[in-house]
Amino acid sequence: MSASEVINWQKSSFSGGGGENCVELAQHDGNILMRESDEPEAIVATSREKLRAFLMGVKAGEFDHLIE
Repeated sequence: MSASEVINWQKSSFSGGGGENCVELAQHDGNILMRESDEPEAIVATSREKLRAFLMGVKAGEFDHLIE
């Protein structure tokens, strides 16, 4: 990924109004990119399949103990 490439980041409507508490996602070269809005240089890349499995776990409540 070069510095000149434009990445269209998307954040959740549940993020704070001022942009805080945001995890942003984007598609790039067949991968899903993730970053935190307050540290945009740190980008994690994953596949659609791995993100799908994670989101299914979130929806099923498998990670609720981490935020309680």
